[in-house]
Amino acid sequence: MQIGQNAPDFSLKNQDGVEINLRDFKGKWVVLYFYPKDNTSGCTAEACDFSAALPDFRELDAVILGVSPDSVKSHQNFIAKQNISFTLLSDEEKETAKAYDVWKKKSMYGREYMGVERSTFLIDTDGKIAKIWRKVNVKGHSGEVKAALKTLHE
Repeated sequence: MQIGQNAPDFSLKNQDGVEINLRDFKGKWVVLYFYPKDNTSGCTAEACDFSAALPDFRELDAVILGVSPDSVKSHQNFIAKQNISFTLLSDEEKETAKAYDVWKKKSMYGREYMGVERSTFLIDTDGKIAKIWRKVNVKGHSGEVKAALKTLHE
């Protein structure tokens, strides 16, 4: 994945079971962020930060899409519990995570496993990748993305 390349299209179900495609957002900026798991501390903080900043992103003609391997039902619960106000997409087959190269070998307490590397892709109005953040640190991340979008938007 490189800046300037076409973002891989996808077709994933949102929290309501509706099929969403990247091409549906042509003409808009897309903040596509991948996170490991609903209702975990880091993922909750990240989702709440993006949710709080949603009016600013809308002003910049951007949509926010969160993607994880969780089920549609899990996303429904996460949204209801945390009052998240943007779309979450279910990538249970991990095909989109693999297409964006965020399905990685990870380790915790000496145990290796496959999981989502917290990453964000800013996709421009033509469907090209404008900016990439890998191994995201949650604290202040939504502000970083917003600042980059403002710069690129001008």
